[in-house]
Amino acid sequence: MILQALVQHYENLAGQDKVSKPGWCHAKVSYLIDLKEDGTIKGIIPLKREEERGKKKVWVSETLCVPEMVTRSSGVSANFLCDNAKYFLGIDADGTGQRVIECFQAARERHLSILKDSESTMAKAICRYFEQWNPEAAQDNPVVKEHWEELNDGGNLIFGMGGHYAQDDEQIKGIWEKQQEQKEEGQVGTCLVTGQKTKIARIHRGIKGVPGAQSSGAALVSFNAPAFESYGKEQSYNAPVGQYAEFAYTTALNYLLNQREYRFPLGDSMVVFWAESGEQEYQEIFFSSLDPQPDNQEQIKKVFENLKRGIWVDLDDIKLDINQKFYILCLAPNAARLSVRFFYQNSFGNILKNIAKHYSRMEIVRPSWEDRAYLGIRRMLMETVNQKSKDKSPVPNMAAMVLKAVLSDDRYPASLYTDTLIRIRAEQGKVTCGRAAIIKAFLIQNYKWKEGEDCMGLNEECKEPAYVLGRLFAILEFIQKDANPGINTTIRDRYFNSACTTPASVFPVLIKLKNSHIKKLERESGGTKIYYEKLLTELMGNLSVEGKGTGFPRRLSLEEQGKFMLGYYHQTQKKYEKKEDK
Repeated sequence: MILQALVQHYENLAGQDKVSKPGWCHAKVSYLIDLKEDGTIKGIIPLKREEERGKKKVWVSETLCVPEMVTRSSGVSANFLCDNAKYFLGIDADGTGQRVIECFQAARERHLSILKDSESTMAKAICRYFEQWNPEAAQDNPVVKEHWEELNDGGNLIFGMGGHYAQDDEQIKGIWEKQQEQKEEGQVGTCLVTGQKTKIARIHRGIKGVPGAQSSGAALVSFNAPAFESYGKEQSYNAPVGQYAEFAYTTALNYLLNQREYRFPLGDSMVVFWAESGEQEYQEIFFSSLDPQPDNQEQIKKVFENLKRGIWVDLDDIKLDINQKFYILCLAPNAARLSVRFFYQNSFGNILKNIAKHYSRMEIVRPSWEDRAYLGIRRMLMETVNQKSKDKSPVPNMAAMVLKAVLSDDRYPASLYTDTLIRIRAEQGKVTCGRAAIIKAFLIQNYKWKEGEDCMGLNEECKEPAYVLGRLFAILEFIQKDANPGINTTIRDRYFNSACTTPASVFPVLIKLKNSHIKKLERESGGTKIYYEKLLTELMGNLSVEGKGTGFPRRLSLEEQGKFMLGYYHQTQKKYEKKEDK
């Protein structure tokens, strides 16, 4: 299913001239080796340009269409017309070693064998270069010496003459394409992607752009040990994919990973997405919906309102079809391979509706300084980690599971909820707006808490003991703060964790503390004392058990702990709300 969708996307991209045809690929090129007709190096020309990324300016290599590059692991294998300094110059940062010489010899043999019969001026210059270049004397060449450090940074090099690239030479192009047509490698079999009888790809190209995977590329489909073989089928013959389908899906996926607007990192994973039609506007809406920024809140609101009415999604007066098929693929690195966290497909409209439902569950009263109505997935996951730690990444697999749950309107992973509770307890009851929203959404979706749908703000009608206890704890903290202005440590720092897990052992102590604080308030402000006593009477009444007086539960379950924290947050925001009104 994944490969089929990617092959179809390749064909759409090819129709728009956005990707290369078979035998060719797009690669990042850092430098041009400018040759003279006699094969000597005239100069080394940088092909990098400066780009702004956020607040920083970075140098970015130029992306060019070059002959298809080989898949390398540990062996020596040369590319044609585009490779690094080891293969084209026979050098690395340490100078020239035996392996580097082997790399250069491999490149020399390949270029001479392909271009030996060409009458092209460019081809002859390249052949003369490989025939006379001595890697061991590379450091003595003034041009190479000038760019020594840059050449050995791992970037790709190409050949050229007089401002023209070797891969654009018509004769060289013709020779290369003819050679590709004459290839006879590969067994004939039925392609599992297209269903056609064709030559099967023995090795699949590497996928680049997934953080944590090999920079040279990691395989999505691969077999490299007898344990993975079946019925005597070796390597990728074990899962037969035709050479065309293999080229198509790898090209499409590499294209998506190379486009910043089609991907975003999430935890240890990389998420890529695309519309079946290949139109960019769908990607823009989807990305802005998952990662809202302060300047696009109104746009997202408009999109969700249009969906409610069942009409076209409108983006800058461009109408998008809600029935358009949309795909999301989540990849994670695994050494030299990639693992699929999940693959999800649905209509564009249904995906946006599910995202809107998620935001509706997350809707909660916010502090006055919080101007975002929508908390994006990445910001939401940040609420589960320690902001003071060096590594602020959420639990690896959890991030992908949360995204999948949001996209499919399914249950959230339990780790999202438990990690949020753990973080609150680790920070002595610091219930932020984001954490409260996570708790609310989880309780509604996973525990089917119907009352939670009415809990955007304080729900004074809710009689659930855990929620009432959270409100009560907040009131007791307010009393302490008002009685002791400027106090640094409150009951929250000392008692919050115990209060939300074993209320019966803590609240009697807090009630006794309250009595001394109330007496102090009575001396200083009788009105404040009356206000708090009225609130306390109301809340304690909700906790009373007929014939037994006030009933504090011995223990609170995980579900109840979340309700406790939500009650605490709501009551706290209510007090701040009152201050702002005054």
